[in-house]
Amino acid sequence: MHPNIASQDAPFIPIYTISSSEWPTYLEGKSSSQAALAACHEFRAQAGRVLLVPAPDGSLERVLFGLGASLDAGVFGALASKLPAGDYRIVSPIPKDQGHAILVAFLLGTYVFDRYKRKDHRPARLIPPAGADIDAASLTVSAVKLGRDLVNTPPNDMGPDALEAVAISLGESHGAEIEVIRGEALIAQNYPLIHTVGRGAAQEPRLVILRIGRKDAYPLALVGKGVTFDTGGLNLKPSSGMALMKKDMGGAACVLALFSSLASSRLDIRLSVYIPIVENSMDGRSFRPSDVIRARNGLSVEIDNTDAEGRLILADAVTRASEDGNAMILDMATLTGAARVALGPELPPFFTEDDELAASLNEAAALTGDHLWRMPLWRPYEDDLDSSIADLKNSGGPFAGAINGALFISKFVAVNEHKPIWAHFDVYCWNPKEKPGRPQGGEVHAVRTIEAMLRKRFG
Repeated sequence: MHPNIASQDAPFIPIYTISSSEWPTYLEGKSSSQAALAACHEFRAQAGRVLLVPAPDGSLERVLFGLGASLDAGVFGALASKLPAGDYRIVSPIPKDQGHAILVAFLLGTYVFDRYKRKDHRPARLIPPAGADIDAASLTVSAVKLGRDLVNTPPNDMGPDALEAVAISLGESHGAEIEVIRGEALIAQNYPLIHTVGRGAAQEPRLVILRIGRKDAYPLALVGKGVTFDTGGLNLKPSSGMALMKKDMGGAACVLALFSSLASSRLDIRLSVYIPIVENSMDGRSFRPSDVIRARNGLSVEIDNTDAEGRLILADAVTRASEDGNAMILDMATLTGAARVALGPELPPFFTEDDELAASLNEAAALTGDHLWRMPLWRPYEDDLDSSIADLKNSGGPFAGAINGALFISKFVAVNEHKPIWAHFDVYCWNPKEKPGRPQGGEVHAVRTIEAMLRKRFG
């Protein structure tokens, strides 16, 4: 059980939830001291605001928690960082179907990354609301913590060797089948794009594959971009563009977080995780603009930009996932800045041509508050990937960068007559500023939504 969950019979400090529209009525009949306290702290039940109300002896008597205009479970993520040590219970009526999401949001707000710097831990604990599944909430939040820790860890401690070690340790802890193809073996076993991108780094490129579940269950693949640091290669990024590139393995962090949660579930799936791991660095072996590389599936790719490397390593990994007969492939990658321009840092786009999958993802996003936005896989833009000397190039024109990235990956999904259901998630994996349940720093976007979708579909 998560350490910030209190037992049901624990003595508690009550939390009263109040919407901004209820606030004037709430104040009626209250003591002038409580009204003065609220005025002093400018508390008007704004979303995520906390007012600590003392008892006459100076102890904490109650907590008032603002909901803003309406109840949104995600706002409860603000509680953990604002409460002093103690056990708490929400005593105001809340819909039972919101209880689980409220507990998850509260626990997400307890996250602290303190590997390198001691930080103030606030050991506030919450008695689970009615309707919350304690075990499922603990599992989900632990998975998110794993992913956030991976993204937050700097590249000197999270290079290809370290990321592979995390994946192997996680696989071993769940009894997974593990396959690792590393260095020159990538060439021997026909993963030329993964090798090409990573060959200029001090630590070898590799592909890590984890498998778990009955062999006759529904075959599902998760593919995660594992670029542990992205200099941009010979198309070198400016310092401003390189500053956050430790998070370029965010797709790998997302799929490892999903694996850690799903591996403990009883879903009727045969789960396979494919993580191409590289550092996009530079030396005399680095790949160059205008190089032409033949991918695993036989397509020739002209390198138009060495900073469009994520789609290259995903191409070989997605091809392998399709060859292995997976019926559904979900790939996750910090792929394009264009996705951020379109939708910002909080709302990752996803691309799929399967309307049923899109609908189930949208339904799960509404349930979890881990929001997504479907973007069009607009086939008329495929000519932006045309090359005069190869089957395609690895970057498109000046427009629709996120769509072009998805279109490129789509070229590697089907193998022969096998065409799996596929979706691509262009995640950001970073919170630029703190919001309820989302501390500033590393994040794993879309993980809770995909988990909820899969649990409903295969549970």
